Amino acid sequence: MEIERFLFEIIPYILEGIPVTLQLTIYSFALGLILGALLAAARVLARGPLSVISRVYIEFFRGTPLLVQIFFVYFGLPAIGIKLDAFTASVLAIGFNSAAYQAEIIRAAIKGIPEEQFLSAESLGMTTGQMYRFIVFPQAIRIATPALVNEFVALVKYTSLASIIGVAELFRKAEYMVAFTFRPEIYLFAAAIYLAICIPTSQLSKILEAKYAIPGYRRALV
Repeated sequence: MEIERFLFEIIPYILEGIPVTLQLTIYSFALGLILGALLAAARVLARGPLSVISRVYIEFFRGTPLLVQIFFVYFGLPAIGIKLDAFTASVLAIGFNSAAYQAEIIRAAIKGIPEEQFLSAESLGMTTGQMYRFIVFPQAIRIATPALVNEFVALVKYTSLASIIGVAELFRKAEYMVAFTFRPEIYLFAAAIYLAICIPTSQLSKILEAKYAIPGYRRALV
């Protein structure tokens, strides 16, 4: 009877949280990628206030706990008249946090381009915009792809923090079932689902790294 209950009641209920977890991950990652690219561009290309703002943003979001940021967006913003539902608040908080990390990934990828390529572009008479558009950014994206996939995997796990403000994602569903059945081993089932999502995605990182590797780049780093 317990096995039948687990199979026909508990498992389907927990699995309902997977789409919410994936939506949180994808939306947060997309937001982080857009903001991260802008922040990286400000760090690399801009001077003065933009560069300072970018650096302060990155240090703030990397230096404070994500849970605190989620609480601030969900409970703090209503104090100034901005009230968001739990899902939207989670996407914004996780996305803003991820942007800081993705900015550093993209910036490091840009800095990883050999100096000789910048000099060659200048010798060909390219403007700064042309140099970054046709020479730097295409290579930087290829270098950054594996690290960005790893960031995506991390976000899958970070979405579990959204449960603290009531988002019915995978971990929240597992919490409900544990409270209802008093069976803490349900957490192991939730962990197995996270593994089933993260392990294939991590393998994708290795595939993309091999596929998009710049010829000679790895040897140049060694």
